[in-house]
Amino acid sequence: MNKSNKFSPEVRERAVRMVQEHRGEYPSLWAAVESMAPKIGCVPQTLLGWVQRHEIDTGVRDGVTTAETQRVKSLSVRSRSCVEPTRS
Repeated sequence: MNKSNKFSPEVRERAVRMVQEHRGEYPSLWAAVESMAPKIGCVPQTLLGWVQRHEIDTGVRDGVTTAETQRVKSLSVRSRSCVEPTRS
């Protein structure tokens, strides 16, 4: 099943930037996300995921970056295409 991208990359970037800019005004990241999500038109869990992904990609948070994930997927596809199915 494909995920639909309701929000453009620009909207996601702006939303993450808003959370980062106003994070200090709230007692926690979750409180900031809950406050900003309705303004963007998404649920807080979605916005939190974007913020966490941005933090991983920029090295603020531990995890596998988007670039690394794409590289592994690419290598996996290439690997599968090199393997010939065996016939009995």
